[in-house]
Amino acid sequence: MRHTETNTYDIQRLLHVKGKRRVTALEVEMSWQSFNLGDVFLLDIGKVIIQWNGPESNRQERLKGMQLAKDIRDRERGGRAEIGVIEGDKEEDSRQLMEALQSTLGERTAKLSSALPDDTPDQEQKAQLTLYHVSDAEGIMKVTEIGTRPLVQDLLSHDDCYFLDQGGLKVYVWKGKRANRAERQAAMSRAMEFIKLKGYPHTTNIETVNDGAESALFKQLFQSWRCKDQTVGLGKTHSVGRVAKVSQEKFDATTMHVMPEVAAQERMVDDGSGTVEIWRIENLELVAVEPQWHGYFYGGDCYLILYTYNVNNKKHYILYIWQGRHATQDELAASAFQAVNLDQQYGDEPVQVRVTMGKEPRHFMAMFKGKMVVFEGGTSRKGSSEPEPPVRLFQVSGTDPSNTKAIEVHALAGCLNSNDVFLLKSQTTIYLWCGKGSSGDERAMAKEISKVIGQGPVAEETIAEGHEPLEFWQLLGGRAQYANDKRLQQTTSDHQPRLFECSNKTGRFIVSEVTQFTQDDLSIDDVMLLDTWDQVFLWVGNEANEVERKESVVTCQEYLRTHPGSRDPDTPILQVKQGFEPPTFTGWFVAWDPAKWTGGKTYEQLKMELGEVTSLTRIVPDENGSAEDATYQTYPAADLMDKQADELPDGVHPTQKEKHLSDTDFQDIFGMSKDQFATLPQWKQISLKKGKKMF
Repeated sequence: MRHTETNTYDIQRLLHVKGKRRVTALEVEMSWQSFNLGDVFLLDIGKVIIQWNGPESNRQERLKGMQLAKDIRDRERGGRAEIGVIEGDKEEDSRQLMEALQSTLGERTAKLSSALPDDTPDQEQKAQLTLYHVSDAEGIMKVTEIGTRPLVQDLLSHDDCYFLDQGGLKVYVWKGKRANRAERQAAMSRAMEFIKLKGYPHTTNIETVNDGAESALFKQLFQSWRCKDQTVGLGKTHSVGRVAKVSQEKFDATTMHVMPEVAAQERMVDDGSGTVEIWRIENLELVAVEPQWHGYFYGGDCYLILYTYNVNNKKHYILYIWQGRHATQDELAASAFQAVNLDQQYGDEPVQVRVTMGKEPRHFMAMFKGKMVVFEGGTSRKGSSEPEPPVRLFQVSGTDPSNTKAIEVHALAGCLNSNDVFLLKSQTTIYLWCGKGSSGDERAMAKEISKVIGQGPVAEETIAEGHEPLEFWQLLGGRAQYANDKRLQQTTSDHQPRLFECSNKTGRFIVSEVTQFTQDDLSIDDVMLLDTWDQVFLWVGNEANEVERKESVVTCQEYLRTHPGSRDPDTPILQVKQGFEPPTFTGWFVAWDPAKWTGGKTYEQLKMELGEVTSLTRIVPDENGSAEDATYQTYPAADLMDKQADELPDGVHPTQKEKHLSDTDFQDIFGMSKDQFATLPQWKQISLKKGKKMF
């Protein structure tokens, strides 16, 4: 792995940003021919990054493009790059940026092509299957494409290795029983190179599949598979052509009842009683985590977990790659690279599973026997200077050692809900708060996990909902409304909630189920259907169109009417608007973030943070397309700290106060240099600025 040096500017590339719920960026030819009206494009020329938004691009593409541009600026350029934005339907408002764009790409001589359909819903991307053959039969290791959907089992030979690309959603590496060692090692490395070549994200899931021990998730991608009682295929598929020619067929709501959760997402190879070894990525290398800290996961870190278990006196391995939400791109890439090395050390035998923070599979939790804790941010590295927050709130979910974990949430009363148990930890006390709807098993597991969280000289106090002491509410910043609906207070739930996405972005109204859902799965461009059995919510995203709003109501009624469980057709249907979700809705989501849309950053807010984005007033491209460093007028710290926007000196943006400090003042206030500050994640920069009254 080559570590990317910060502040290297000798680069020219064009990135194509496309998608909806799963937005990806792919490097394309630096030419106007690569552009179209429906997507977002980033021209990266080192010290200048220009985002061009197609007139028909969707909000998610614009947001992801902006996040990518800021990430390149902050992580790869140390903050020493300028970002400009061109709205494709208002190019005349960004003349200097257009001149910079054309000086690199040349004059635009032809009209841009129309928008291409986004890969929505996810099922369309899942249908993009390509099988590749890895072999050295001719003396040279070669990778050859041998088939696309539909695939059959006979394409796989026991003598060779293959990798299967599921449209960038996931890549499987299948290793034949009689494949030689060189082929087995090359298959994984070629798959890694393939991901990079395709421009897929570093976090793309790679799973190793051994011949004869294929998972249900792998087998169901083939049209035919000789396996007793194995369900075959994904059912009938529809290919979508141009939007103008798509017939508006009536959606069959009965199909929503027969979409099972993929068994591989929850499969348990054993009860988690095998051997567990854990490493943390530190300075891009592996550092062993001491056994007493097993089960602690921090959002600013990445971990490799090797699980060893025995079947018929033979060792089997699972290699989990756990990636924190706030880990750097270098750490994410290093975790994938180190996983390949570890896989090779164990003879390419481990099954590799990438785990996203907050979506840990059941077997992963089972390894820690009900004592798994996920911290929102921070790091477990020795010598970390980050102080522990004085108050922390954890939501405990699970009823037995195989499915229990504690997830850190915002320490606010609004994050409580009556269906769960919460642990509130202060410097002197840990409160075990039991919601009225929590079960005895949940309370028992919370009591066990409190021993892990409350290590040290702290008193433990169990309190029932409705009998909280005054100090409890003071630690949470005061009382506030939370999810305490009567439905949530029932001690048993016979039916699990289900979430569906309702979208017509492909030209046909389609409903697709979202399994293991979280708040992040609520797409602001669509209508989402949440079925909690005795009521159904229709969550309407701010950017959902009129067709989606109308059709989703009809589909919801038909869904109830055709449900095989003989549902009451008069089941209440509640319409919820984005940003105005009641506690009866948010209570069904683990770790709901009330600030995601109200306090989170939209595309418009991120754009506003950049200040003037339609011109290059602070940067002047030279003939090679590079730019000189941006300069900022310096002011005394007293003129910038704890000042409102109208109190700041002219030319100082309220979100960029720190850029107007002298190097000495910056070092005194933040305890680090400007270059060191620029390498920090954006969320941590903002947190530090808020703490120093510079935001």
